Amino acid sequence: MTEHTEHVPVLLHETITFLDPHPGDFIIDGTVDGGGHAREILGRITATGTLLGIDWDEALLAECKARIGGNKNVILVHSNYAELPEILEKVSAEHSERLPVKAKADGLLVDLGFSSEQLANSGRGFSFEEAAASEPLLMTYDDSRRPVWTILREESETELANIIFEFGGERMSRRIAKAIKDQGRRKPIMTSGDLVASVRSAVPRGYEHGRINPATRTFQALRIYANGELENLEALLKNLPEVMAPNGKAAIITFHSLEDRIVKHAFQALAKEKKANLVVKKPVGPTREEIAKNPRSRSAKLRVIQFV
Repeated sequence: MTEHTEHVPVLLHETITFLDPHPGDFIIDGTVDGGGHAREILGRITATGTLLGIDWDEALLAECKARIGGNKNVILVHSNYAELPEILEKVSAEHSERLPVKAKADGLLVDLGFSSEQLANSGRGFSFEEAAASEPLLMTYDDSRRPVWTILREESETELANIIFEFGGERMSRRIAKAIKDQGRRKPIMTSGDLVASVRSAVPRGYEHGRINPATRTFQALRIYANGELENLEALLKNLPEVMAPNGKAAIITFHSLEDRIVKHAFQALAKEKKANLVVKKPVGPTREEIAKNPRSRSAKLRVIQFV
């Protein structure tokens, strides 16, 4: 297994404060990752509570198991949070000693951030950094999805431009899509480094005044598209009333405006329907101190809702 750097949990203090887990609670971490948030939750729910950790990335889940899987009150599942009702049904049947049949959650956390562990040496082409240049351009969390190198070959130039613009907010999407298709006709784009080179060839020198890597938004867009991330989020939000217990709190951390808008509108709709109350009216962001320690946290937004 590739060695990973440990993921730094974002908005840890704020998330735990709003979720407020108690001894005996049943908490779901829908993106358990390396277990950063989960370890803090475990300390609050004590041995009488139960933590269900879910992750789509099998390698990350194995590492999480090594860190917290020894706890008897931890259940770890390789799956997608979009399938929470089915996961809950299966888990409560298999762990009836800990969970009632048709168990519902006292708390749910979903951190939509892209972890340091997935970024650094994932072997799946997630990173545009030079150290990952030779990685195959998969960008998928598991092998059931179509890899990005295939998407680049099969989608039209127009469709690629639309993906890069819609999911990445990249204003040079048309030029980048053209460069990708031109390069692909000469030699297939198969690695992370190949894609970075295509993007760089399409944008002017000094693009974005060097504030971000020119490939940042293109990589983000292709990752979101390849994994169906927005559809998964919408499925999760639709299922919330089915999986949350009365008074249960759901906390979702987003990292860009598309995700945040989807969560905002879904939470507002639930509040309007009197199914839940907004715990925070406006999203909670990181402190200056957290941004200084973990620059990736700068775009994080936390929204919390409590069911009635």
